[in-house]
Amino acid sequence: MKQRRVRFAPSPTGPLHMGGVRTALYNYLYAKQAGGKFILRIEDTDSQRFVPGSEEYVIESLQWCGIVPDEGVDKEGKIVEIPCTEHPHAPYRQSQRKHIYRKYAEQLVATENAYYAFDTPEELEALRKEAEAQKSSFTYNYHSRTSLKNSLTLPAEEVDRRLQEETGWTIRFKIPENRMVKMKDLIRGDIEVNTSTLDDKVLWKRADELPTYHLANIVDDHLMEITEVIRGEEWLPSLPLHYLLYEAFGWNDSQPQFAHLSLLLKPDGKGKLSKRDGDRLGFPVFPLQWINEDGEISRGYREDGYFPEAFVNILAFLGWNPGTEQEIFTLEELVKVFSLERVVKSGARFNHDKAKWYNQAYLRRKSTQELVEAFRSLEGDRLAAYDDNYVGAAVELIRERAYFVHEFWSLCDFLFEPPQGYDPAGVNKFWKDDIKEIIPQVALFLEDLEPFSKGVIEEKLEYLIRSNGWGMGKVMNTLRLFLVGRSSGPGVADIMEVLGKKEVLQRIIKAITRLG
Repeated sequence: MKQRRVRFAPSPTGPLHMGGVRTALYNYLYAKQAGGKFILRIEDTDSQRFVPGSEEYVIESLQWCGIVPDEGVDKEGKIVEIPCTEHPHAPYRQSQRKHIYRKYAEQLVATENAYYAFDTPEELEALRKEAEAQKSSFTYNYHSRTSLKNSLTLPAEEVDRRLQEETGWTIRFKIPENRMVKMKDLIRGDIEVNTSTLDDKVLWKRADELPTYHLANIVDDHLMEITEVIRGEEWLPSLPLHYLLYEAFGWNDSQPQFAHLSLLLKPDGKGKLSKRDGDRLGFPVFPLQWINEDGEISRGYREDGYFPEAFVNILAFLGWNPGTEQEIFTLEELVKVFSLERVVKSGARFNHDKAKWYNQAYLRRKSTQELVEAFRSLEGDRLAAYDDNYVGAAVELIRERAYFVHEFWSLCDFLFEPPQGYDPAGVNKFWKDDIKEIIPQVALFLEDLEPFSKGVIEEKLEYLIRSNGWGMGKVMNTLRLFLVGRSSGPGVADIMEVLGKKEVLQRIIKAITRLG
């Protein structure tokens, strides 16, 4: 049985959108499920749109997500340029493969499936404007090509002369006239398109000796033995041309199957999710932070504090579901259950609150030590004086209330720094004359309490309060205010156990002294 081989082929024109990462993920899952190969190929034939750093950004993004290519990228994270056993189809950067494409374009001319076109950009623009003036549109197709400057209309001698003397000519595909192209999409089913709706696309340009996307894409997929092409639905209109190209080359038997993924939509479902939507609504649309040439910073999921496994889980469910109630899947689990049959045709709405929920779910699955290390990596100096046991106790106290590790400090700063002040609203609400008589008695009680553990504190302190008829809420909220600096936070007994008796008493005495 033929090995399953799929590819992710982004263009280095800027940061990789999260929709692009989803495409890479689905390709990866589909390949790994069958023990196949996942290939990264950089499609950089459009030199005018090239953005420095984009290629490196793509590779780093995939590495962060754990979506590791089997071919195309070496162990140092560089695109492979020289063929070897592990990377037999190198180079995997299209601009370094430019020498191979012309012969395939010329092959199509020789079989009368393509032709040389000599119309200048200015001439074509004039035809477009003329059509617009007549409230019509100009298309280079089966109808118009018979009256334009190309090898179909010019004498052979004239064609040869222009090929030798001019550098602005192109090779265009010759779309068959009035023919129904029947296609099959693994997600969308059967599709039919009449060729009368298609134009004669440019395949190769003499000016820069580079192919267009359509030719390079088909040739490389063929040479790299790609078995399935899983890509975004923006490429669906190109599918008839790609079918016709495979046919024209005589590659029908090795033609890959196609699957076109639906768009990622704005939270309201009205249109494609864009960077502008993320900026407006307060969430990133890129996996990693991106800084453009003007110094403008675009947020990334990594820098916003998302775990890579949570980000992958988020993407997996944007357009696919397992058919069960389970929502949390590791990458390895996704490999086992993923199928294109359960990928939906309609667009997938992005839900930022759900994304945060996923990260919280993974945070709760982390071990205490993992979270301690993550916390230290963010707050190193602030935590330097405390051992892992103490930091771990702090983490356990607040982990259920956090979505991100970067929220830890704001949730438990009081465990590392005594309050410098007290919430005025809490003071006005709880520090009344009657409680001023009670808290010193509570402090004396705590001083003699042993062992100073959560269970003992809860039991004995509640008994003290109730037996004296003091009012549980009044006393506990005042104690929390003194220990934390505000009346909200974890349970008082939990806080006391972590702080220890000495620190608890010091904070109570300090608060009584300051508030009077």
